[in-house]
Amino acid sequence: MSLLKTINSPADLKRIPPEQFPALCQEIREQIVSVVSSVGGHLASNLGVIELTVALHYMLDAPKDKIVWDTSNQAYAHKLLTGRREQFHTLRQSGGLSGFCKREESVYDTFNAGHAGTGVSAAYGMAAARDQKGEHHKVVCVVGDGAMTSGMTLEGMHHAGGCKRDFLVVLNDNQMSISKNVGAISAYLNRTFTGEFFIKMKEEARHLLSAIPHIGQDMQKMAHRAEELAKGLILPGLLFEELGFQYVGPIDGHNFEHLLPIFDHVLRLKGPVLLHVITKKGLGYEPAEKNPVWFHACPSFVRETGTPAKKPSRPSYTAHAIDALTKMARQDTKVVAITAAMGEGTGLTGFEKEFPDRLYDVGIAEQHAVTFAAGLATQGMKPAVCMYATFLQRAYDQVVHDVATQNLPVAFLIDRGGLVAEDGTTHHGAFDYAFLRHVPNMVVMAPKDENELQHMVKTSLSYDGPVSVRYPRGACLGVPMDQEMKVLPIGKGELLKDGTDIAIVAIGVTVWHAVRAAERLEQEGISAAVINARFVKPLDHELIGQVARHARCVLAVEEGSKMGGFGSAVLESLAEQGITNVPTRLMGLPDWYIEQGPQDLLREKYGLTADGIYQEAKRLWTQVSAGLSTAQPASGEGRPRAKQSQRASFPGLKGADGDEQGS
Repeated sequence: MSLLKTINSPADLKRIPPEQFPALCQEIREQIVSVVSSVGGHLASNLGVIELTVALHYMLDAPKDKIVWDTSNQAYAHKLLTGRREQFHTLRQSGGLSGFCKREESVYDTFNAGHAGTGVSAAYGMAAARDQKGEHHKVVCVVGDGAMTSGMTLEGMHHAGGCKRDFLVVLNDNQMSISKNVGAISAYLNRTFTGEFFIKMKEEARHLLSAIPHIGQDMQKMAHRAEELAKGLILPGLLFEELGFQYVGPIDGHNFEHLLPIFDHVLRLKGPVLLHVITKKGLGYEPAEKNPVWFHACPSFVRETGTPAKKPSRPSYTAHAIDALTKMARQDTKVVAITAAMGEGTGLTGFEKEFPDRLYDVGIAEQHAVTFAAGLATQGMKPAVCMYATFLQRAYDQVVHDVATQNLPVAFLIDRGGLVAEDGTTHHGAFDYAFLRHVPNMVVMAPKDENELQHMVKTSLSYDGPVSVRYPRGACLGVPMDQEMKVLPIGKGELLKDGTDIAIVAIGVTVWHAVRAAERLEQEGISAAVINARFVKPLDHELIGQVARHARCVLAVEEGSKMGGFGSAVLESLAEQGITNVPTRLMGLPDWYIEQGPQDLLREKYGLTADGIYQEAKRLWTQVSAGLSTAQPASGEGRPRAKQSQRASFPGLKGADGDEQGS
């Protein structure tokens, strides 16, 4: 009989004898591997935290007691134990369960989080609210090991440690370098050190030693260090206790004989406590144990072998961007790369192999990454900050205050710009156009394809000031690549197609969709111009003005937030040029957080496909033409010549329902 099928809430878990927990954990592992192999997701970290999750829910009284997961990509077992077992197969799918904790999804999810480092601050806020209201429940934050490198985590611990509220932080540490500290002796010592008798004795000893004149403080420190030496781990314990936490650990995070009694003790302790738990990423699934980096966040795979279910037909934009960066590094020893714990995700493994001393991984510390880059730039280096669009948001002040105010030559290679599919709300790169274009000195670029991307990477590292190059998730179009990279003229777009009825001004991945839409309009007798803007800032005012003056209407298209984004820049440009009699419409992402779902489905939903652009342009033209006067449109004399459409050269361009996507 399945144990997991009997659990619809943590209350059901409490009816299962602890000696059956290993069998339950095996069922949970099987379920997670089965679903993630089919739909993709965060596998390795979730396989490593199963026993810890079971122990937490067994010892706590959720949802009265609060558990905050940081980051919540490690909460799959938590979902299975809190009433979502029957929906688990919908994980990360459109309309299904989120891959992260989501308050709208369950009362057991206490805080929405897709970015690391938020857990301690959020959980401590809940503890403070509990005390303000005179309540008495427990608040526990489970921190993934990587989140400990986040400055926000340390800020939260600094605050919590100084205020002495009852508060438990569980450090889920899966770094193998400290596995030697896990074992029967270590568990025994920690079980002893957390006993109520020992805690009371230790406090009395501290008071006694501190009262001895002249040497009391030194003796107290010596006693403390002796205790830490006995535990076998000096520095972490000292660090956390200096922050005001009682440090307990490390303990084996896969052994219930260690987990349950330790939790029983630490949940009774007063004040802030940190429990250090050692876990193994990917435990129970051999491919994930051998390659936890790939299985951290993986696409669907063949369960029997762990190999990807399908290989992308073409290289990704990420691969092309870093290939261009690597070529630049070969030519210029001042070029360096910076990432915030996303070396694999941002494609920097090849760069690191060739230039190990010129890649800086700063951990989950985006703010530090940007200011660190600024420091490098002041000394003549050419830093490239490689970061997802959603994570660059976390370093906005550093972009403004530390880079842009000094006009420093820092290149931001912004990966996952626009819609990023199944990771959903917290991971879509919707806002970078909007929050970067209003920063003085900042140049904001986005390529229409991978060939233009390589030129933009070279341009960004050749420019004497801050530059961002934004590119999407997924496979490229398969366009011919120029052999030599070139520097593009800053602020100059290109006219891909001429036309006099409607002007479509597009940026980034929407450009070739706009070209296909214009070709359909031409077949219906509607003359459509297409501008590849290339730059959100500085915008090519001259080109846009020339084309807009000879068109009946203008349509601006972007895969980003409409509010304050590229389309807003086009409207501002037209207004500044006095072109106020041309109806203009914006296409982009609406003023809400975009849900999870495949890229092609989301693009279709929000009209950001060739068909969607065609339909919107047709509606706009129909409305405008119905109100046109008998005056003839201005001639095209003096307008820039358009390049011939290159659609035939782009095998990756399909119809609106056949957009190729990569993982």
